[in-house]
Amino acid sequence: MQSTAGADNRAMARRVIQNELLAAMPRKAYEALAPALAPVNLAFGQVLYAADAPIAQVYFPCESMVSLLLPVESHFDVEVGMVGREGMLGASLALGIARSPIKALVQGAGTALSLGAARFRRELEHNPALQRSVNLYLHSLMQQITQTAACNRFHVVEARLARWLLMTRDRMRSPSFRMTHEFLSHMLGVRRVGVTEAASSLQRQKLIEYSRGNIRILDAAGLANACCGCYEILKPAGFAL
Repeated sequence: MQSTAGADNRAMARRVIQNELLAAMPRKAYEALAPALAPVNLAFGQVLYAADAPIAQVYFPCESMVSLLLPVESHFDVEVGMVGREGMLGASLALGIARSPIKALVQGAGTALSLGAARFRRELEHNPALQRSVNLYLHSLMQQITQTAACNRFHVVEARLARWLLMTRDRMRSPSFRMTHEFLSHMLGVRRVGVTEAASSLQRQKLIEYSRGNIRILDAAGLANACCGCYEILKPAGFAL
């Protein structure tokens, strides 16, 4: 009985690790890191990193989502990736890169765990499991960035918007989130009128509901059929519609 209770307690403890990068680590490795992690609430529109700015903190999103934006022109940024519960912000520190190559903007408000950059480097030196998890995540992030670049170049706006909405839902764990047409135009690298037309088409098909900056996915399976094949490549492992 005690053995069963102990197993249940350990399983419950593992479930409360909401960030999947951390949850994938061996339990002892996570417990060695846990005391250094500080819970934080990330606000919608908060800038975690400016492009080419020093990385002072790393973040492990739990119930939040962050857009990775590349400045292209003055006052214009294009999204090249997004980070949610599957990853972290500041992983380039593991490669010895101390300045952020991109702007990191909170797109979905919620909780995260943070760790100072200097402490993160020390933990990497003494925690091989953390180093392995970060390396694996860097590989998946590179795949996401390159696939997103190809998607933005070759696929139509409506399919790209459908992919982006599903990717956002996966990371936010919610079918509803805030988003303006102006911000979506930056995310997809197209003019606002193009986003308006694509969103209107998805709404006419009853796949989404859009009103005053609030988006709600009504039919996830239908939205998956409307998007390009890039979503299947980028979908988090084990996620079902």
